[in-house]
Amino acid sequence: MHLPKLASIGKSASRLTGGKLRPPLKTLGPGSVSSLLKIALDVAYVLLALITGVLLLLWIASIFIPIDNLNVTVSDGADGRQMPLTRPLLLFGVGAMTAYFGGFLMILRGLRKIFRTLTLGDPFQPDNVRRLRQIGLILAIVTGGVWMAQGLVAARLAPGVMEPQGISDLLTPVFSILVVFVLAEVFREGARLRRESELTI
Repeated sequence: MHLPKLASIGKSASRLTGGKLRPPLKTLGPGSVSSLLKIALDVAYVLLALITGVLLLLWIASIFIPIDNLNVTVSDGADGRQMPLTRPLLLFGVGAMTAYFGGFLMILRGLRKIFRTLTLGDPFQPDNVRRLRQIGLILAIVTGGVWMAQGLVAARLAPGVMEPQGISDLLTPVFSILVVFVLAEVFREGARLRRESELTI
């Protein structure tokens, strides 16, 4: 039994691809998957910045606009409760949304800088370790803020209508936060190995 030679296999593959061997899809550097994701992050960052800016203007306007005889319905699914819209309630609601989107805006800002280094083909930079730790910290603050805000709304503003988040609702966000911090340590180790190799050379 004769096995086909590697050269003949290469020629067959070359014929199948039109005479040119196509390289595998790059993950780092210009024209790679990282550069495409960087473009997507840029678009998402601009959109999120616009949303955050509009919410911030709305929060400022909430200080001055009249809200007499206005009601708001707080609901969780089918049930709901109508209650008068007070200025503290309006400021709290709009401020919480502004802080929520602002937190994710800061996360996207850090991710854009990280993917910029991936596009340049130089991911293991000390700055990326700091950026990943900041992303993990912001994600933890946003998660804790949402958990406390929903508990406050359920306990004070709409008791019996909305249910506060339980500990089980925090499992997925906490897992994501831990993954980010683990990635930060991976990048820190990569930066250390790169620095040692540069010193060796």
